[in-house]
Amino acid sequence: MRRDRPALGILGGMGPLATADFYRRLVEKTPAGSDQGHLPVLMWADPAVPDRTAALLGEGPSPVPALVEGARWLQRAGASCVAVPCNTAHAYVEQLSKAAGVEVLDMIQAALQAAAEKVPGLERVGILATRGTRLAGLYERAGARLDIEAIQVPARVQHEYVDAAIRAVKGGVDLDGAEQRIAAAAETLKEQGAQVAIAACTEIPLVSGAAARVLPVVDSTDALVDAALGRLWKPDPSRSF
Repeated sequence: MRRDRPALGILGGMGPLATADFYRRLVEKTPAGSDQGHLPVLMWADPAVPDRTAALLGEGPSPVPALVEGARWLQRAGASCVAVPCNTAHAYVEQLSKAAGVEVLDMIQAALQAAAEKVPGLERVGILATRGTRLAGLYERAGARLDIEAIQVPARVQHEYVDAAIRAVKGGVDLDGAEQRIAAAAETLKEQGAQVAIAACTEIPLVSGAAARVLPVVDSTDALVDAALGRLWKPDPSRSF
């Protein structure tokens, strides 16, 4: 990897389709006029990373050793900073950053800031996330720093609609059904007073089309892409695009 340009490290595999989606969006949103204008990217995508939600619920092993292994590889390979396209994994970001000695972009903060920009005067944001993200209180804590209340769907809706939709996307089955489940979950957030919903699991943006007709939807994947570009991308002065 050339050292004269900053490189983005992608710590992925959680899940594989969400990682591919993040990289595709990164390329699409980069304002480059040629191949050479895009960011150098290093990717570590290990789908064997233990399930983050299971670990947070005390039902499985910690993903931290696997995450640190990947982040250290990216750091040694020359990554200037690391993007982790998995909301739930952000429960471990502080440990990860310290252990690997590399900057990790904050997906949660980026998504909330994008929501605040989308809805001026935002007070209540609905969260569509995994049970692990809920349990870790990631959006609640970050929202409190911005004076934004984070609202979760009821437990029954989480189980029957959100969790089921995430499993469908990870398994590549019944995506139409998953889209309708996410829309139904968005309806409950709207009833609770949410002004906007955050697709706070990187599988959810893939099936959030119908939900966007219920509430404005902020895509956490796009927010992370924007954070990465804001941190690293600069036009190449030697080229006229």
